[in-house]
Amino acid sequence: MQETVSEEDILHKNSIMDVISNYPVLKSFLVGSFSGTFSTILFQPLDLVKTRLQNSTSKCFEARPGQPCGMMTIIGHILQKEHVFGLWKGMTPSITRCVPGVGLYFSSLHWLKTNVTSGDPGPLEAVALGMIARSMSGVCLIPITVIKTRFESGVYQYGGMTEALRVIYRTEGVRGLCCGLVPTLVRDAPFSGLYFMFYSQTKRYVPQEWLHSNFAAPVNFSCGLFAGLLASIVTQPADVIKTKMQLYPEKFNGIHSVLIYVHKRYGMKGYFKGLVPRMLRRTLMAAMAWTVYEQVTRSIGLK
Repeated sequence: MQETVSEEDILHKNSIMDVISNYPVLKSFLVGSFSGTFSTILFQPLDLVKTRLQNSTSKCFEARPGQPCGMMTIIGHILQKEHVFGLWKGMTPSITRCVPGVGLYFSSLHWLKTNVTSGDPGPLEAVALGMIARSMSGVCLIPITVIKTRFESGVYQYGGMTEALRVIYRTEGVRGLCCGLVPTLVRDAPFSGLYFMFYSQTKRYVPQEWLHSNFAAPVNFSCGLFAGLLASIVTQPADVIKTKMQLYPEKFNGIHSVLIYVHKRYGMKGYFKGLVPRMLRRTLMAAMAWTVYEQVTRSIGLK
């Protein structure tokens, strides 16, 4: 009897694996979601600090009068007022957004690479594929992005994601749930396009035997770090604009109004507020996600 159950379990497991194997896009989605989980949890504090830096109304703890409100000041303020777990505020919407978002991105990218291009994509093809894949996931998950930004800012005090969705829809309508969509796409689509181009092109200059050896993971991670640094700097102004629009939709009615406000108040440096924590988070998160994705897809035969 025990042997029969064991055989049924094996057959059931094999049938599930067969289904997944027959749908490589689904396999890519599952692996992408898996790779996004750990990086999202690990680097959430950096995203929260970035949002607080970009929010001009955040109450920074100043150790001395006139001390600038920087990254370490905000971390110290959060630890003092909200304790260690305060650094992970907004984790639920972050997980809800990033995990399926990364899965959608990798599955879309896999489908596009398989059906649109032949072989390894060139630089321009890589930019286009990365932008299209990120745009698809960005549009689907924009309401969660709005909630995530507001949770992290400390300005809004929602009881949970369901309440946040209900309150935003009741007070601001569908427009409130989609506010900041354009700058979000202007930020995320070029970032993903540039990242994929820098990442894929950098790997071409790496000896191929390294990518199939025990050094594959460190090599992929290093290529990811380099790609993330370049892509983060280029897209930082769009991230500042996105944050302002999603936090204060009643104050800013478009990208132009945010541009004028930031320039008048902070000058050119205002467009790069929160660059360091965002660059650290996006670079490390993308590098880790791609490293895990490459290793798992190779081990399960997707590549």
